[in-house]
Amino acid sequence: MIDEMIRKSIREMVGGSKGPPVAFLEPPGDRGLFGPESMPWEIHADFMSMMIGGISSLILQALHPGALAGVWDHSSFREDLKGRLGRTAFFIAATTYGSTAMAESIITRVNQIHTKVTGFDEFSRPYQATDPHLLNWVHITETSSFLSSYLAHKNKYLTQGQKDQYFSEMARLAVKLGAVDVPNAQRGTTEMMKQYRSELYFGDRAKNIVSLLNHFPASLPAKPFVKLITEAGFANLPDWAFELIQRKKPSLIEKLALDTAVSVIAKPVRLALKDGVAAHSYRRIYGKDKID
Repeated sequence: MIDEMIRKSIREMVGGSKGPPVAFLEPPGDRGLFGPESMPWEIHADFMSMMIGGISSLILQALHPGALAGVWDHSSFREDLKGRLGRTAFFIAATTYGSTAMAESIITRVNQIHTKVTGFDEFSRPYQATDPHLLNWVHITETSSFLSSYLAHKNKYLTQGQKDQYFSEMARLAVKLGAVDVPNAQRGTTEMMKQYRSELYFGDRAKNIVSLLNHFPASLPAKPFVKLITEAGFANLPDWAFELIQRKKPSLIEKLALDTAVSVIAKPVRLALKDGVAAHSYRRIYGKDKID
């Protein structure tokens, strides 16, 4: 009963099938792009922290006029927020845990879509989604947000080597999507993010996105869960972002209360999703369940 309520609340945010992810069981033995020993397998398996990191990465991406313009002009993001988050979640799942064919197929499809995403941003400057500069921004905001959320809400004891391994492995995916000179360590990612700061802008479009996330559409039963995830997503932003989006940085007490609430709800969420994509993918590779 509780498991189904949790799954329903998650579908309120990102959609998804009500059944098991059997597509990730085939073909037997296929390790996909990364494999179970990789850091993406470990970090992306925690759906709770991934949802939180996904919210903060969307906020950061919306602050770049060129990156936002493609979403603004060529997607139904503002009318179908759940659908956009669901497609992003499936892309991460397919490229992290899917078979090699599944991962390469969705990468090809995204690259084909990007060739058609062109136009002018809010400053009348031309943009195209295949621009490596924009692809790099999307990549570094996602990976830094996912790692930050994972450290805050799942495992704060990752070594520096493990953190750098995550960025190095994810860089391979970014290159397949058209990014170039992608940082392969945490320090390089942080430095690259600083280089973009002068390009960011919190104008009417970005304010619209932040407002939409602040008032994430949800049914009454799911609203407390959805509100918690979005608040945690805002709290997961880097310190410099709060002033830019004109939002007060959470105090230590507020952050502690929020982290505690996330910790409490994360336990039944993880239990409800225990037999999810990562578990099915492990069976595909080894023909058996993983023993924790």
